[in-house]
Amino acid sequence: MSDKPIILYWIRRDLRVADNPALTNALKTGAEVIPVFIYDDWFSHLGAAPKFRLEKSLESLLKRYADLGSYVIIRKGPSITVLRELIKETGATSVIWSRDLDPVAISRDSKIKKDLKESGVSVTSYRGQVLFEPWTVSTKTGGFYRVYTPFWNSVRDRSVEPPFEAPNFVSSPSKKPVTLTVKDLNLASGMSRGRKVLSQYVEAGELAAQNKLKKFLDGPVVNYSEDRNIPQLNGTSSLSDHLAWGEISPNQCWHSTFPMVLDGVHGSETFLKELVWRDFAYHLIYHTPHIVSENWRSEWDAFPWRIDPNHDDVIAWKQGRTGIPFVDAAMREMYVTGRMHNRGRMIVASFLTKHLMTHWRIGLDWFSDCLIDWDPASNAMGWQWSAGSGPDATPYFRVFNPVTQLQKFDPNGIYTKRWIAELSEKPSASSLSYFNAMPKHWNFNEESVYPSPITSPEEGRNRALEAYSSRGF
Repeated sequence: MSDKPIILYWIRRDLRVADNPALTNALKTGAEVIPVFIYDDWFSHLGAAPKFRLEKSLESLLKRYADLGSYVIIRKGPSITVLRELIKETGATSVIWSRDLDPVAISRDSKIKKDLKESGVSVTSYRGQVLFEPWTVSTKTGGFYRVYTPFWNSVRDRSVEPPFEAPNFVSSPSKKPVTLTVKDLNLASGMSRGRKVLSQYVEAGELAAQNKLKKFLDGPVVNYSEDRNIPQLNGTSSLSDHLAWGEISPNQCWHSTFPMVLDGVHGSETFLKELVWRDFAYHLIYHTPHIVSENWRSEWDAFPWRIDPNHDDVIAWKQGRTGIPFVDAAMREMYVTGRMHNRGRMIVASFLTKHLMTHWRIGLDWFSDCLIDWDPASNAMGWQWSAGSGPDATPYFRVFNPVTQLQKFDPNGIYTKRWIAELSEKPSASSLSYFNAMPKHWNFNEESVYPSPITSPEEGRNRALEAYSSRGF
């Protein structure tokens, strides 16, 4: 196809061109680069909202590459099969990618790297998901960190690799390999009637991500330490989905923020701590991959959690019909926007695993289906942290009271009225949109009577503490 060497750049969750070490290093060689996205088993097993968000990201990425004089090839099937086919079709002699750090991706990539190298193909992987790759951070005894604060203290003064600039041009072979379109992947089908509602809350692509970061650092970061806990405020960066899909790198976020830390800007270091908290999740998923599906602490294996995902209490929790306003508002916010405020995440997770004594895996699976910022490491660590079964966990005896938490963080009911139509004489548009997003078979609407609590905070807390005590926790 070309007289120049050809490199296949395998795109995964690194849907950007700026600060993309794999792409940058490929272009430095002078070779022609063929960017390829492969819809393999890793992506096919995603939930409905993550797939929908992926579609938007891919559409944005294709426009980005077109502006750079290139294209993105889209194929579907086992990654090794697709890569072999493209190598044969194009004569490519090298394959590159950005490292994924979850256990499924590591297993896939290790096999592919071995297979291709044995076939004489050069394979190179680069950093991309985290600030500090897990094998570069260790305790004084050479182990891995199990608690966040020591992890933060060990990396806070380390240098972070500066981000690479975006290329001005991507040289690709003029003969474009056969490709699917984004629509061919049918990524939005699982959203059903909620697709139109969710679309209003998605801003995809790296340019949108960079604009959000700039907007955040121009103002809200100053009060971030306090405002990030108040759900009715726009006090966070709103970058979680962009980071999850690699539309912006943590290095870009770090280097944009770190000068503000040196200048003593209030809130800026707290934001960096949140970036490192995300790194900590990948540190754990790398060193203890069982965190994604099993109790991180094996002593919790005998804990008497409910395991029925169709229990009436679980259904009420999923539908935002528990009768506990903070829980219900957060669950409805997620169903409409694909996101949930972090304070809400802690409340709904604590309520499910402690007040309702339900296994954290049920919550993890529901979040995996509903979040556009779903991330395998953060989701797993967050749920186990809340349940008490994980590393650096909120102690088992700490059971968030969703009523007093609401009084503290939403005393005027602004957040709850934003998302629960039944609590307002004149429901907001956002609260009404929930009924256009939810499945019709749930069979309730803004005219329905808001339910009584399925359990009281006191009753749920006492039940949880009794279970902990009886099991010797």
